[in-house]
Amino acid sequence: MSAPPLTVTAPDLRPPHGYLTIEGPIGVGKTSLARRLAQRWSMHELLERPQDNPFLERFYRDTSRYALPAQLSFALQRAQQVQDISALRTAGTPLITDFMTQKNDIFARLTLQDDEYPLYRALAAKLDVPGPSPDLIIYLQASPEVLFSRIQKRAVPMELQISDAYLRSLCDAYNDFFYHYDGAPVLTVSAEHLNPLESDADLALLVERIEAMRGRKEFFVKGGML
Repeated sequence: MSAPPLTVTAPDLRPPHGYLTIEGPIGVGKTSLARRLAQRWSMHELLERPQDNPFLERFYRDTSRYALPAQLSFALQRAQQVQDISALRTAGTPLITDFMTQKNDIFARLTLQDDEYPLYRALAAKLDVPGPSPDLIIYLQASPEVLFSRIQKRAVPMELQISDAYLRSLCDAYNDFFYHYDGAPVLTVSAEHLNPLESDADLALLVERIEAMRGRKEFFVKGGML
């Protein structure tokens, strides 16, 4: 009597969340991960467009002088993105982004002068439109040294002007923000030794952790979970 044929179960490629956000400082791999997950789960991807900010290159050259126009330009861009997100979620479209709409304030607090921040907040408040919260935020975390190395490797001209001091302050600002953040579940991922862009095994590890997450805040590091 012959043995019954083996049944191979295909992986579940339905997205575990309707609205997923990837966040973290520059160079940590937000966009690359968002694209891979969007492809895996057939999600619509909505990505940041830093190249559309006419002040960004000048901001990296002279932070104090161009911080305010750079932040106001991002505030305008974010207002449109909130509308896009709301429309996609109303339509029931599975969505992944490489930014969270609240990130503007992280950068504004970090870069603006004391007398500029209240002006920025007053103007930004006119643009603020409440949008849907993500079902899950994946916060990619890496040391300033690792981020600096990755920025140098990808060699985007305007990013090469980023100072070590700015990068360290940015990492601290992100860590502080997510330490206090409670607007959505957050999976903090140590991205220093995880390479889901080039390693299918690493991507599978991260996908498994995303699909298994049940708490409000968890930390994932390759080789274990804290």
